[in-house]
Order: sequence, then structure tokens, then C-alpha cells
Amino acid sequence: MLPQLPQLRRDQFDNLEKHTQSGIEFVERYTKFVKERSEIEFNYAKQIRNLSKKYQPKKNSKEEEENKYTSCQAFLSTLNELNDYAGQHEVIAENLTSQIITELLRYLTELKAERKSHFHDGRKAQQHIECSWKQLEASKRRFERDCKEADRAQQYFERMDADINVTKADVEKARQQAQMKHQMAADSKSEYSNFLTKFNQEQNEHYYTLIPNIFQKLQEMEERRIERVGVSMKTYAEVDREVLPIVGKCLDGMTKAAESIEPKTDSKQVVESYKSGFEPPGDVEFEDYGAGQSMKRTVSETSLSNSRGEAKERPSGGKSKGKLWPFIKNKNKLMSLLTSPHQPPPAPPASSPPSPSAVPNDPQSPKQNKEPLSNRFNEFMASKPKMTCLRSLRRGLSLKLGSGPEDFSHLPPEQRRKKLQAKIDDLNKDIQKEMDQKDALTKMKGVYEKNPQMGDPASVDPRLVEIAMNIEKLQYEVQKFEGWLAEVEGRLPSKSDPPRRQSGLYETQNSNSSTVANNCAQDRESSPDGSYTEEQSSETQDKVAIANTPEFDDEFDDGDEETLPTIGTCKAIYQFEGHNEGTISVTEGELLYVIEEDKGDGWTRVRRNEEEEGYVPTSYVEVSLETTAKGAMTYI
Repeated sequence: MLPQLPQLRRDQFDNLEKHTQSGIEFVERYTKFVKERSEIEFNYAKQIRNLSKKYQPKKNSKEEEENKYTSCQAFLSTLNELNDYAGQHEVIAENLTSQIITELLRYLTELKAERKSHFHDGRKAQQHIECSWKQLEASKRRFERDCKEADRAQQYFERMDADINVTKADVEKARQQAQMKHQMAADSKSEYSNFLTKFNQEQNEHYYTLIPNIFQKLQEMEERRIERVGVSMKTYAEVDREVLPIVGKCLDGMTKAAESIEPKTDSKQVVESYKSGFEPPGDVEFEDYGAGQSMKRTVSETSLSNSRGEAKERPSGGKSKGKLWPFIKNKNKLMSLLTSPHQPPPAPPASSPPSPSAVPNDPQSPKQNKEPLSNRFNEFMASKPKMTCLRSLRRGLSLKLGSGPEDFSHLPPEQRRKKLQAKIDDLNKDIQKEMDQKDALTKMKGVYEKNPQMGDPASVDPRLVEIAMNIEKLQYEVQKFEGWLAEVEGRLPSKSDPPRRQSGLYETQNSNSSTVANNCAQDRESSPDGSYTEEQSSETQDKVAIANTPEFDDEFDDGDEETLPTIGTCKAIYQFEGHNEGTISVTEGELLYVIEEDKGDGWTRVRRNEEEEGYVPTSYVEVSLETTAKGAMTYI
């Protein structure tokens, strides 16, 4: 009996399968780690870029105008460097993906295929040796069986040969049977011997050649896997190390930007930006007191508050003649006199019945066919036929609405000079562009004239005529702005000139004609309506006369402004929030005073107390006007 075949290191194959599988899982885990790090870098770079973009100055905004200061330029440089800094983190994310993640994913596919092949070969060798072992066992059992049968046949022949009662034929038959069994036993023995020799050879090859080779390949595979992981880890560090110089340059750029900040330069630019160019006032002349003659009231030229204080100290019967409406304390009151909110009032809630007083003034009524601003403006001008300051009023409105005159007369002299010079430079650039186009078209026309097959020379003429007209128009604009620039530069003070005493604009009405002439000259520098253009003497005299008119002073005197009289009462039937400018919020059932009727635009002006007044939708209130006030409402 041969010993049983050992387990052929099947347990070792199981251990190796577990170990190699854990190695593959480790590579997959490391790949996942690098992938998550790449996503973090990409998201971080995206957030940094968004942060840099968020704080970039918007076009045509106040922040863009402030970029002339070194501190703002340093911050802008920091944002740009931060954007480059974000780009380096994007490079890290891209390199991690291309150099590690992609390579490891491809290697994992190869590694799994190689591992599968090696274990397939091992299982095949294991199955082959087990099959040989089974064949050897079968031949051995067959040999054993044949030997036993040969022994039994021999014993049976010997008993038959010793028995005298058995015939000779039976003995011969028993002898032949015994010989046949011995022959079968001999054949089984030979077969078993052959299988044994073959198995020993295969077993020797299996344990000394096949299995060691498979184990060696598995070992080499594991070594390559470990080495590949180490290379990936090194690459992981090198990816960061490669961008460090550029990141350092970005940080150096931020430091350099911070060091470039010059506080004195910024402060000088502020002074240069807001320098007005006004002449400093001269000394105040001494006025002797004369019997029966009142002394002149001189307004301080260094502050606007003195004249207001003077007016407040005066009795209620007299008004200050030195205050003009552009300098009132609350400019929104002037706009509330001219216009109601710039939009139709909201419709009342649908769930409630309409107010009886709201029907004739409904926003959808055809009666409202004018823009509220023009409607109020016309009524305001019609209420004071003596008011001749339309030009000043228009300029004040244009300043309020954010638009200035073409000659920049709403700016101080120095700022006006800069604006005019910049405008002239822009016009000259436009002229140069038109001239370049003209030269190009002229050359093209010459080419067409020499080579008619290339084009018709007459096709260029309309464009040349148009460019010539554009150049003429631009030159006219340049001459116009140069005239205004010369006017401003002629008025700018010189450091060598002694300070001149500005003429008193706010003189009393009995000033002589020479004082009016001085007022005309001074009006060009400190016009009360906020402009600084040089006007015709007659227009200036009109402005001075209007400024000294008690009715004009009453209109726009903020210090002694008379409140509008109450012409009735109203009760709010709906709640109104009043978010728009010029409106007032009311609650349902609240009682208010009416100070101005609905003029057809759907709004009624009301007052809650002395300081709080505004417009509410007419359809939201029930109005009760006093009998004496109906039909007699005017602006005061």
C-alpha cells in the first residue's frame, strides 16, 4: 500500500490568494485616496477663483475708478496672484489624475489579469497531479485484486488435482483458469509499475518545477505591486513639489504688491482728484457805521452754514436773501414738490370693495396721459408766474437725476479742466482713427483705379464722404471743448496772483449796477445753482434778481420753509407699505391729513405729523376735503 498523496500545498495557494487579493484592495484604496485629494484640490482651486472673481472691480463702477490708488492696485495684484495660485492647485489636481490615478487604474487591470493567470496555472497543475494520483491508486487496487484472484484460482486447481473423484478434464480446466489469473495479475503488476513510475516523475516535476515557478511569479508580481505603490507615493509628493516654486512666486508677488503701497502718493491723488481750483477769499473790508444807514450783511464765503444761522436769527417777517435752493438741507423735499412717485400706484386688494373716492382717480383712468414728473413740473411752474429761473431749475434737476451739462459746468474749475482735457484727448483719438480709415480707403481707391478688375473706385466714395463728415464733426467738437478749456484755464487762479476779494453775490436788493456786474463775474465761479459756466450778463442779472426775490427765497428756503396747509383729512381703507421713494406707509383705519389733492396720477399727498409726509395711492384712502380748500390747491 502506498501512502496517501499530501495536500499538495493547497493551503499555501489559499493563503497566497488572500494575500494577493488584499494587495489589490490596498492599491484600490490608495487610488481612491489620491482621487479624493484631486477632487479637494480642484474644488479648492474653484473656490479660490470664485473668491478672486467676486472681489474683482466691476466695469464702470466706483471700485474701478479707485484703482488709481496704490492700495487698490496692490489689492488687485493680490487678486490676480491669488488667481494664479488657484491655477497651481488645478495643476496639482490634473497631475494627480494623469500621473497617479489613471496609471494605477490601468495597472490594477493588468495586476488582476496577471494574478488570475498565475492561480489558474497553479490550479491546473494541482488538478493534473491529483488526476495522476488517482490513476496510480486505481492501478494499484486492480493489481491487488488480480493477485488475490490468481491465488484463489491456484488453490482451487490444487484441490481439484488432489481429488481422485474429479475428472481429468475438470482438473485441466482448473489449471488453465489458474494460469489465466496469474497472467492477469502479472499484467496488472506491470501496469501499476508503469503508473507508479509516471506519477513519481510528475510529482517530482510538480513540486520542484511547476509550483516553485508559479510561486516565483506570484512573488515577483507582489514585488512589482509594492514597487508601483512606492513610485506613486513618490509622485504624489513630487506633484506638490513641482508647483512650490510657482506658488512661491505668487506669494512673492503678493508681498511685492503690498510693499508697493505708497500712502503719500494715494493722498496726493485724492488731493488732485478733488482739487476745485477756486480762488481763496480775500480780506473782509471794514465798513464804517453811518447814522440812518444800515450796514451790509456779508455772507461768509468759507461756509454755507453761516447764512443759514443768520436767517434763523432773523424775525419771521424777513427772509434771508442769500440762500438758494440747491443748498437746502433736504434736497428730497424739492423733488417731492415737483413729482410724485415715478410709477402708477398699486391697485387696491381685489377682495375688498373699491373706495368711492378712488373711482375718479383710478390708475387705469384715461385722465392720466402725462408722465408724473412733467405733469408736476408744469403745475409747479404755472403756480409761480414770476419765477424766471427755469434754466437754474433745469440744471438742479439734472444734477439731482445724475446727468450733467455737456461742458461739465457742474464741476469745480479744476475738475472741469481735467474732464475737458480728457474729452479732448478722446476726440483726438477718434479723429486719428477716422484719419487712419481715410488713408486706408484712399490707398484702396488708388489700387482700384490702377486695377479696375479688383473693384470699383466709386464704391469707396460714399464711405470717404462719411468719414470726412465725421472728421469735420469731431473737429468741431474739439474746437468747442478747447474753447471751454481755454475759458477754464483763463479763470484758474495763479500762484503768483494776489488773492482777490470775491464779489458779494448775496447783496441786498438795493445794490447798484456795479455790484450786479461783479455778481455776474462771480457767478461764473460760484453759481448758486451748482454750475460754473460763464453766462450772458443779462441771464446772470436775472438769476441775481431772482435770487433776491422774496418769492424765490420763500420757495426754496429750507431753514424757514413753510409747511403746506392742510386741505382735508383722509382715512386709510387698506394697508400700504410705501417702499418707493416719496411714499409713506399707512395702516388700515389710520387717519391722516391731506396736504395735496390727486392731480390725475393716482397719488395723494398726506401728512402724519410735522416731520413725516409723503404720497399714498388715492384708491387706498377715503378723502374728505374742506369746502374752502376744494379747487384752490396750489403749490406754495
